[in-house]
Amino acid sequence: MAKILSQSEIDALLSTVSSGDGAESSAEAPDEKLRSVVVYDFKHPNRVSKDQLRTLESLHDNFAGHVSSVLTNIHRTMVDVDLISVDQITYSEFIMSLVSPSCTYTFSAEPLDGVCIVDFNPAITYAFIERMFGGSGKVLDTGREMTGIERTLMSRIVQLVYHELEDVWSHIAPVKIKHVSLDTNPQFVQVVPPGETVIVVSFQLKLLQATGLMTICYPYMTLESIIGKLSAQNWIDATKKRSLTNDAEINRANLEGLPVPLRAVLAHTDLRIRDFLALKIGDVVTTDHGISEEMALYVRDRRKFRGRPGLIGRKRAVVLTSVVNSIGKE
Repeated sequence: MAKILSQSEIDALLSTVSSGDGAESSAEAPDEKLRSVVVYDFKHPNRVSKDQLRTLESLHDNFAGHVSSVLTNIHRTMVDVDLISVDQITYSEFIMSLVSPSCTYTFSAEPLDGVCIVDFNPAITYAFIERMFGGSGKVLDTGREMTGIERTLMSRIVQLVYHELEDVWSHIAPVKIKHVSLDTNPQFVQVVPPGETVIVVSFQLKLLQATGLMTICYPYMTLESIIGKLSAQNWIDATKKRSLTNDAEINRANLEGLPVPLRAVLAHTDLRIRDFLALKIGDVVTTDHGISEEMALYVRDRRKFRGRPGLIGRKRAVVLTSVVNSIGKE
């Protein structure tokens, strides 16, 4: 015969079940806490925020489009420049990612402190040189250093890259880029300590049959003085301001060539109709305008200037003496 539980035994079982649920929930709590923990590497601190990285990405995406147009014009064939990534890593990691021999240029960006780097992968470097010599852009040997003539040709491309960098950075802070040096061994390029944080911007360049990387490296210490300006809102405001300035310049250039009628009025007076009808040759019409007083100059029907009559050689002229404001008062 089955045993019937008493009320006290039923209460004991219910309390045991309740305590068991609490144990399970307490066991799951640490797992939930672990899921919310974010791993932070103190050897590689993120000194640039995600918002600032997005601004740099927008800036250099614009730069990629400009460089693509410039390189296409030089090589007379389509050159695609695509932004791949914007990362912050240590300087030693950046140097280890470069191949040797390389085509590594260092430059300064006054008034910012420090020196920055732009590196061209040998594959795309020799493709540029081959194309500029009239070839098809096919590269056979990339494991050698550039000759003097090849360095001169590449310096032309690098100067154009510098110019486009100045243009895109003008939205954030006006800089003047100056070439510092060219190195073929990246291990000899030491612009900051190995553990210093740098911002690395990578582009993929495609020219006919060749594909390679162009990499720009900004040390954090170089961008530190303007890092506060690298926000999305500041980038949008600067872009709008630049757009309005360009529109004003375009409108001014379009209007400068338009002809505008300008007339000078020596004097004026009022006549009755009967006096006007009675005028004949030889009559003298008097005015209240003194001979030494200034005359009015009109642009279309608006009085804009005042001046005095005179001569330049045998031609009549007017010397401007004052400007009249928009409501016709001096």
